[in-house]
Amino acid sequence: MKFPEKIKTFCRKCGAHTEHTVRQDRKGKERTMNRGRRKYEEVKKGYGGSPRTPKKEVHKVGKRVVLLLKCATCGFKHQRRYDARTKKAVEVAS
Repeated sequence: MKFPEKIKTFCRKCGAHTEHTVRQDRKGKERTMNRGRRKYEEVKKGYGGSPRTPKKEVHKVGKRVVLLLKCATCGFKHQRRYDARTKKAVEVAS
Protein backbone atom coordinates (compact mmCIF):
# COMPACT_ATOMS: atom_id res chain seq x y z
CA MET A 1 0.00 0.00 0.00
CA LYS A 2 1.45 3.37 -0.99
CA PHE A 3 0.77 6.74 0.58
CA PRO A 4 1.84 10.13 -0.79
CA GLU A 5 4.59 12.04 1.03
CA LYS A 6 2.42 15.17 1.36
CA ILE A 7 -1.35 15.42 1.57
CA LYS A 8 -3.76 18.30 2.05
CA THR A 9 -6.09 17.60 4.96
CA PHE A 10 -7.84 19.31 7.87
CA CYS A 11 -5.68 20.57 10.76
CA ARG A 12 -7.56 20.82 14.06
CA LYS A 13 -5.23 23.48 15.43
CA CYS A 14 -5.32 25.77 12.36
CA GLY A 15 -9.00 25.05 11.70
CA ALA A 16 -8.38 24.82 7.96
CA HIS A 17 -7.20 22.46 5.27
CA THR A 18 -3.42 22.69 5.06
CA GLU A 19 -0.55 20.66 3.63
CA HIS A 20 0.70 17.85 5.87
CA THR A 21 3.82 15.70 5.68
CA VAL A 22 3.15 12.00 6.10
CA ARG A 23 5.25 9.34 7.78
CA GLN A 24 4.50 5.95 9.25
CA ASP A 25 4.17 5.98 13.03
CA ARG A 26 6.34 3.56 14.97
CA LYS A 27 6.32 2.10 18.43
CA GLY A 28 8.33 4.15 20.90
CA LYS A 29 11.14 2.91 23.10
CA GLU A 30 9.83 0.80 26.00
CA ARG A 31 10.50 2.04 29.52
CA THR A 32 12.44 -0.47 31.60
CA MET A 33 10.95 0.63 34.93
CA ASN A 34 7.25 0.40 34.12
CA ARG A 35 5.24 -1.98 36.28
CA GLY A 36 4.55 -4.65 33.67
CA ARG A 37 8.25 -4.94 32.74
CA ARG A 38 9.35 -5.11 36.42
CA LYS A 39 6.77 -7.78 37.21
CA TYR A 40 7.74 -9.82 34.12
CA GLU A 41 11.44 -9.69 35.05
CA GLU A 42 10.70 -10.77 38.61
CA VAL A 43 8.59 -13.75 37.52
CA LYS A 44 11.24 -14.73 34.96
CA LYS A 45 14.19 -14.82 37.35
CA GLY A 46 15.23 -18.05 39.11
CA TYR A 47 14.45 -21.54 37.91
CA GLY A 48 11.58 -22.33 35.60
CA GLY A 49 10.65 -21.22 32.14
CA SER A 50 8.96 -18.19 30.75
CA PRO A 51 5.66 -17.26 32.44
CA ARG A 52 4.02 -16.65 29.09
CA THR A 53 3.46 -19.05 26.24
CA PRO A 54 6.14 -18.93 23.53
CA LYS A 55 5.28 -16.90 20.45
CA LYS A 56 4.03 -18.77 17.40
CA GLU A 57 5.90 -18.61 14.12
CA VAL A 58 2.73 -17.75 12.19
CA HIS A 59 2.13 -14.00 11.94
CA LYS A 60 -0.52 -11.93 10.30
CA VAL A 61 0.42 -10.83 6.82
CA GLY A 62 -0.84 -7.26 7.05
CA LYS A 63 -1.07 -4.79 9.88
CA ARG A 64 -3.27 -1.78 10.50
CA VAL A 65 -1.45 1.32 9.39
CA VAL A 66 -1.03 4.38 11.61
CA LEU A 67 0.22 7.48 9.82
CA LEU A 68 1.69 10.50 11.57
CA LEU A 69 0.59 13.75 9.91
CA LYS A 70 2.47 16.99 10.60
CA CYS A 71 0.99 20.33 9.59
CA ALA A 72 3.30 22.46 7.47
CA THR A 73 2.01 25.78 8.84
CA CYS A 74 1.74 25.23 12.61
CA GLY A 75 3.70 21.98 13.10
CA PHE A 76 0.80 20.22 14.88
CA LYS A 77 1.06 16.43 14.73
CA HIS A 78 -1.85 14.02 14.71
CA GLN A 79 -2.45 10.41 13.77
CA ARG A 80 -4.59 8.84 11.10
CA ARG A 81 -5.40 5.16 11.43
CA TYR A 82 -6.53 2.98 8.55
CA ASP A 83 -8.68 0.15 9.90
CA ALA A 84 -8.58 -1.95 6.78
CA ARG A 85 -5.76 -4.47 6.72
CA THR A 86 -3.10 -3.61 4.21
CA LYS A 87 -0.82 -5.60 1.99
CA LYS A 88 2.53 -6.91 3.24
CA ALA A 89 4.44 -3.66 2.76
CA VAL A 90 3.48 -0.08 3.51
CA GLU A 91 5.51 2.75 2.06
CA VAL A 92 5.31 6.50 1.90
CA ALA A 93 6.07 7.35 -1.73
CA SER A 94 7.90 10.54 -2.60
